[in-house]
Amino acid sequence: MDIVLTGTGSPLPDADRAGPSTLVKGGDTHLLVDAGRGVVMRMAGAGSLPMFLGAVLVTHLHSDHVCDLNDVVTTHWVMSQGNATLPIYGPVGTAQFVERQLHALEPDIGYRIEHHDALTAGPQVEVTELEAGDSLTVGDVTVTTGATDHAPVRPTIGFRIEHEGSTAALVGDTLPCVGVDELAAGVDAYVQTVIRRDLVELSANEMFLDILDYHSGVVDAAQTAARVGAGRLVLTHMVPAPTPDQYPEWQARAAEHFDGEIIIGDDLTTITI
Repeated sequence: MDIVLTGTGSPLPDADRAGPSTLVKGGDTHLLVDAGRGVVMRMAGAGSLPMFLGAVLVTHLHSDHVCDLNDVVTTHWVMSQGNATLPIYGPVGTAQFVERQLHALEPDIGYRIEHHDALTAGPQVEVTELEAGDSLTVGDVTVTTGATDHAPVRPTIGFRIEHEGSTAALVGDTLPCVGVDELAAGVDAYVQTVIRRDLVELSANEMFLDILDYHSGVVDAAQTAARVGAGRLVLTHMVPAPTPDQYPEWQARAAEHFDGEIIIGDDLTTITI
């Protein structure tokens, strides 16, 4: 199973990092977890495209995690010439969000149907809303959901993904919590969005300081990885985004609490498990 960090950025625009998203390849099954800005371009860089997706998995409806879902939907529709359905799974509220996205796309959908004989209807999507503890199978990949803690965003979920004995947990934005521990227990790779609390606390911007109360810090993530016995800790959605020469410092902070492999990188960093 390959885990590709298709977007390691955050809500803060970054010329080098796409918005939050992760591509998981389990054999021929491709799953996209979240769909931040630039995701389709990064998918192309990862050797995938929306038409190859078995499903999109959404952790929560913060804009930075879903702002390019409409691009995934449209590109899947056009490239499949309207002959394939895109399954989308997410927490309660996802169906309404997708419906509103399709309404926003109505002019474009009309133009394309009028212009292309192959397109006789709009994008086919199948939205399933999930609760903690639900599970599903996509191809030969099994996905289990768990509750995460990103209040006041509610509900939020994370995913445990299994393929041929390999396991990964991708939990999105969250504080440490029981749900994360359950999803990440004994996994080969635990993928966690993180902030550097010590650096954020230096800011005088009150809105920026607000992120402290609903994101895991690097130390939090490392302590979780150690507590649950994860094989690897993968850091993504880093705030403030480090430059490559700063990666060792981030890894060193995590290594004080977790003695497994610690991975941090640019977009398209790939972890094979």
